[in-house]
Amino acid sequence: MGRPSWDEYFIEITRLVAKRSTCLRRQVGAVLVKDKNILATGYNGAPSGTAHCLDIGCLREKMGIPSGERHELCRGLHAEQNAIIQAAKHGTSIEGATLYCNTMPCIICSKMVINSGIKRVVYLSGYPDQLAEEMIRESGVLVEKYEEPKP
Repeated sequence: MGRPSWDEYFIEITRLVAKRSTCLRRQVGAVLVKDKNILATGYNGAPSGTAHCLDIGCLREKMGIPSGERHELCRGLHAEQNAIIQAAKHGTSIEGATLYCNTMPCIICSKMVINSGIKRVVYLSGYPDQLAEEMIRESGVLVEKYEEPKP
């Protein structure tokens, strides 16, 4: 068993970050990387200082909202949003960075990725958001689905 590639290394870190998620539906982790250095991480959950869905239940479940729809009707921020916000909060430029994430970013996160100057997205699984895929590819951001190494 050899050393993991850089992509494998950072994808594995997204799995650990996702364990901090307070979302009842989906646990997502994101890692922003530049020059093989981690700039910021994020997981999905409610804003700091507010009640978490783990504690009060899922608003989207109560309203019967399917995954991938009506993002504004959620108490939480997405992992990608939290990673971008953490970088901004600490004054860290993410221009030219790579975003590693458990899922393909939704349309809201994709627009943030495009405008923040992230140049590459590596994700584990898809997300039911065709507009996000179209816009992020149209922008020139390199998007790659990570393929697990074969044993």
